[in-house]
Amino acid sequence: MLQSLRPLLTKILNPLARNLNINPNIITVISPFVALIAAYGFANKLLILGTIAILASGFLDVMDGAIARFHGKSSKFGAFLDSTMDRFADAIIYIGIIFGGYCDWFVGVLAIHSAICVSYVRARAESQGVDCNIGIAERAVRMIILMIGALIGYFAGDIYFTYIIYILVILSYFTVGQRIVHVWRQLND
Repeated sequence: MLQSLRPLLTKILNPLARNLNINPNIITVISPFVALIAAYGFANKLLILGTIAILASGFLDVMDGAIARFHGKSSKFGAFLDSTMDRFADAIIYIGIIFGGYCDWFVGVLAIHSAICVSYVRARAESQGVDCNIGIAERAVRMIILMIGALIGYFAGDIYFTYIIYILVILSYFTVGQRIVHVWRQLND
């Protein structure tokens, strides 16, 4: 969904990547620790801190890839590590949201599960040779919705953030369904 922004993002990130000739895996591993700050913010009802930390974690998530591509350091292990750290970050953020009381534990577990399933279905599809970068709620979209929801919750009341979390669970499972149908069509043609 956000693939159309890739050329613009590349234009912005390449000058930064040029000046950061470090191992991109280092940045990849830092991202879940920034997600811990987001979780701390949400757990302590600091929605702005949580939002800023998600934004910072997301920035690191795109910078590691930009650095890898710009300096020719892309690798299969780097892609694997990036995906794995993203799953850790997703779960960490939702755990903070659960502890903050923005949703009950069951909905929080569904949020974690649905986020992981979106990625899992894509990984399994790609292991079968099917490109599966489709769906209404890819990770970047979910993180943007989560940040917007936290800001709405901050300004309008916690209940609106709770509604956003419910919507994210639904959108995530819908994305899983979209990807399953896509793979089924590709493999049964």
